[in-house]
Amino acid sequence: MHAYRTHTCGALRPEHAGKDVRVSGWVHRKRDHGGLLFIDLRDNYGLTQIVIAPSSPAFAAAERVRAESVIQIDGKVVERTAETKNANIPTGGIEVQASALEVLGAAEELPLPVFGEPDYPEELRLKYRFLDLRREKLHKSILLRSQVIASLRRRMIDQGFTEFQTPILTASSPEGARDFLVPSRLHPGKFYALPQAPQQFKQLLMVAGFDKYFQIAPCFRDEDARADRSPGEFYQLDFEMSFVTQEDVFNAIGPVLAGVFEEFGSGKRVTPANEFPRIPFAEAIAKYGSDKPDLRNPLILKDVSEHFRAGGFGLFARILEKPKHAVWAIPAPNGGSRAFADRMNAWAQGEGQPGLGYIFWREGEEGGAGPIAKNIGQEKAAAIREQLGLKVGDAAFFVAGDPAVFYKFAGLARNKVADELNLADKDQFKFCWIVDFPMYEWSEDEKRIDFSHNPFSMPNYDHEAFQKLDVNDRETIEKITAFQYDIVCNGVELSSGAIRNHKPEIMIKAFELAGYPQSVVEEKFGGMLNAFRFGAPPHGGSAPGVDRIVMLLAGVDNIREVIVFPFNQQAQDLMMNAPGEVTPKQLKELHIRIVGQAKS
Repeated sequence: MHAYRTHTCGALRPEHAGKDVRVSGWVHRKRDHGGLLFIDLRDNYGLTQIVIAPSSPAFAAAERVRAESVIQIDGKVVERTAETKNANIPTGGIEVQASALEVLGAAEELPLPVFGEPDYPEELRLKYRFLDLRREKLHKSILLRSQVIASLRRRMIDQGFTEFQTPILTASSPEGARDFLVPSRLHPGKFYALPQAPQQFKQLLMVAGFDKYFQIAPCFRDEDARADRSPGEFYQLDFEMSFVTQEDVFNAIGPVLAGVFEEFGSGKRVTPANEFPRIPFAEAIAKYGSDKPDLRNPLILKDVSEHFRAGGFGLFARILEKPKHAVWAIPAPNGGSRAFADRMNAWAQGEGQPGLGYIFWREGEEGGAGPIAKNIGQEKAAAIREQLGLKVGDAAFFVAGDPAVFYKFAGLARNKVADELNLADKDQFKFCWIVDFPMYEWSEDEKRIDFSHNPFSMPNYDHEAFQKLDVNDRETIEKITAFQYDIVCNGVELSSGAIRNHKPEIMIKAFELAGYPQSVVEEKFGGMLNAFRFGAPPHGGSAPGVDRIVMLLAGVDNIREVIVFPFNQQAQDLMMNAPGEVTPKQLKELHIRIVGQAKS
């Protein structure tokens, strides 16, 4: 017999009845039923019920053993009677009558229980992550992550992609988020950076002639935590292709993502790969108030400015006197009550807004109800209702001002209305492509033009005319779009991608328009620029986030629930005490001296 087990805790079935077996695992739960002891024994593969009779040599040890101790059981498999079978677990048709019990690893008193799914503070869960990972839901999510990665890898290889590993120690670059820096021992005063993404390396692989690259790539960004973003590190399905158009990239990655969601989506409907809608960035902002819209939500924002110009509701009329200002409406089917309108108004105030204007329509009342309807009159209230396609019993909410400022709040309000009124069909994974991103945007803080997305993207602009653009022509520059695209699923951005700027002269000009002189571009991106000067193919790619994919498939709201050993929100590893102090000897070797924090 094997030293530790003949079967896993998920393997035994009624056909094994009568066999002598050895199983090992953790004491998941222990119960005393009229003298008989029952232990649910758990390992990575499942649960097996162990029965220990008072006459068994194992009984005394079973009485003493604590939950989560690791034990080994010898015994005989017995088929359960019909009334005691447990249809909820695969091994529910059998139990093991124990004849011997050996403690392989005793457990002390637990700081948090593993049995059940109680809601414990995140800091405690992260400090004892090795215990937290034993809990059923989290354990399944981590196993799902592994299965998803294996499926992604298989699907990419089946499409002819080749897996490469790119460097972890690289150079810092001026774009994107903050770098994690690594001091060099051999080159005092100089630093490596952990890669925010393998961006330049994967493009260099295309220049090297490898054609179709991918890897499950670790990426490092010194960013603040969010529910869908882990501080520190994350993983993405990074890929790049040569001699491709934007359409070719869509055709390559669409089936991979749709296939994975169909494989692991628990039967939920998935948008077919060839039916991912293509939504221009400007249209997404105008219709959904977001560049990552949740298309399960059927509500569409509408510009209703013309109904408020020159009179009626004074506040909106004054707002509309300013250029580019507008009034947008959020339709609310079945939301036509003052109670719901007041609830939404209170929500808006909780979001830091002055309030949320509204009109609602009810039986026996001409025009609409509410202060705005009374001010603009029955005719305009009826015209708004007609434009929005609403009926009696419905409502509309309004936001006004500069759309560039308020669109995000309008998008939040759109989602809030849908959630409150249960309008979204949540039993699906709804994908879309967001395309035609603006190449540049105005940075109000720095009072200059800057990149709005990926600086390595090819501008969707005549190349000859692009070369002649004046850096001071802000109006023209802000209208330039790029061959940039995002994949969005259920309101979560899974990836950004682009057709790359592979022409040195166009890249230098692109950075010049964003305020970077050629000398900076040559210094920071010299390796890639020089490569492009020796023959670079047109190429493009993307990088769907593995963590976010698994988060959606696992049905959890926080990305830390699908990462094995995540940081907390302050970017700390409470289990390993990182970041931590190092010795003076280590600092000396790295030519580093820690000084007091500079005064601001």
